[in-house]
Amino acid sequence: MNSPLSNPYSQSLILIGMPGAGKSTLGLLLAKNLAKDFVDTDLLIQLEHRKTLQDILNQHGHIALREAEERVLLTAQYPNHIIATGGSAVYSAAAMQHLKHLGPIIFLDVSLDVLEQRIHNMESRGIARPAGQTFAEVYAERRPLYLQYADIVIDCNGKSLEQLVDEVIFEEAEAFVQYEA
Repeated sequence: MNSPLSNPYSQSLILIGMPGAGKSTLGLLLAKNLAKDFVDTDLLIQLEHRKTLQDILNQHGHIALREAEERVLLTAQYPNHIIATGGSAVYSAAAMQHLKHLGPIIFLDVSLDVLEQRIHNMESRGIARPAGQTFAEVYAERRPLYLQYADIVIDCNGKSLEQLVDEVIFEEAEAFVQYEA
């Protein structure tokens, strides 16, 4: 059986990172530049539940939202896609292993200061976290997980979207060459 990594034109790129890191925005640009389809797993969760992420959190709690995300990720079969995951995807080892079979996992690494400037709707954004956990605490808890699962880490601080698109494309191509060697 051929691995999706054996053909760069069929492999997907999986974007992970904190809320506000730019996974959806950058994902759409990458899809356009690489002639790939785009999927945002947060939207898949909302479509499946016919509720916003915040409504799921309010009605069922953060564990239920993480479980919903895990189910969506474990059933993901998206060859030749850019996949923007939810920020809490890394809480599921099984889901992350499944995603690795689709292509490289790319961590969009953004500093806490920049993320806090971008996130103005913390209480309504649908961030899967226990009640009372601050954004800084979420960041401190998740960042080691992002680094653990990432095949490629992209430092997004101080870079334009165009620079980030170019860097992801370059790093993904480098990773493919190394994989083939």
